[in-house]
Amino acid sequence: MSKERFWVIGGDYTCTGFKALRGGSQVEGPFESRDEAKAVWKQLSREHSSRATARFSIASEHLVLPN
Repeated sequence: MSKERFWVIGGDYTCTGFKALRGGSQVEGPFESRDEAKAVWKQLSREHSSRATARFSIASEHLVLPN
């Protein structure tokens, strides 16, 4: 049996090449559904929309649960 959880990760990068974060990453979650994570992703993206160097993504984690 498996379960999927979702995380929103990202932050402000040093340049638009998005290779190195400035001041560390921001992590939100875990969320039980992609829709929950997407709502947080949208909120963070709107809050940082004036920064060309800000980027956030949704990552998924697959957990294998014992039977």
